[in-house]
Amino acid sequence: MIDALPPLREVVARFGLDAKKTLGQNFLFDLNLTSRIARAVGAAPDKTIVEIGPGPGGLTRALLAQGARVLVIERDGRCLPALEEIAAHYPNQLTIIEDDALNVDLPLRLEELGGVTTARLCANLPYNIATALLTRWIEAEKQNPGQAFLTAMF
Repeated sequence: MIDALPPLREVVARFGLDAKKTLGQNFLFDLNLTSRIARAVGAAPDKTIVEIGPGPGGLTRALLAQGARVLVIERDGRCLPALEEIAAHYPNQLTIIEDDALNVDLPLRLEELGGVTTARLCANLPYNIATALLTRWIEAEKQNPGQAFLTAMF
């Protein structure tokens, strides 16, 4: 257990969050794996992490447990109650954006967090937008070399 919140499988059952193939969803339930990913990302109290497609928040919880400030972008409105429950448990650490990640102006949204100019990207990417997002991030890195840190699962 990484926090005092209910186990993720219980949260998924309570909110009826079956992974939708049409959204390319694949939820991470293994706490050992999510904790390892959070450490690999370098989640820490002085870091801002952007997570794409958090679903019910398994990886999100691991990032927050490491003390990071997390901005999540979730398209599936069914997941919002689970994410809001996590936000209540981690006050002022989690910002939730309901939108398609392809539509989000990430630099602007980070600026709205209080002047954050760089963030680490972390995602268990939805299959159907993985290529488009990765291409966009590579192009952004070309514009600002050395600014990106990306950890992604496909």
